[in-house]
Amino acid sequence: MDTKSKIDIIMRQTNYKESEAIQKLLDFNDDHLYVIREYMGISEQKQQKISSINQEIYRQLRKKHTSIMKEYEVRVEKGEAKKVF
Repeated sequence: MDTKSKIDIIMRQTNYKESEAIQKLLDFNDDHLYVIREYMGISEQKQQKISSINQEIYRQLRKKHTSIMKEYEVRVEKGEAKKVF
């Protein structure tokens, strides 16, 4: 993909003018996807290093418990569930 088409893509997906798009393309080493992600505020997700299977199991359990509690709180606020504690 040539630079002109990358600049066109950036200008269509963002509110950048051509000069801004060129500068951002230079800042991000000619990678138009990173320019668009930066504009939209999308950060790269860092992969968590798993040191043991037990830690991964408990991490997933905590994550699931947290999501269940958030859903429960929303249901209590709507009056669909009684507050237990």
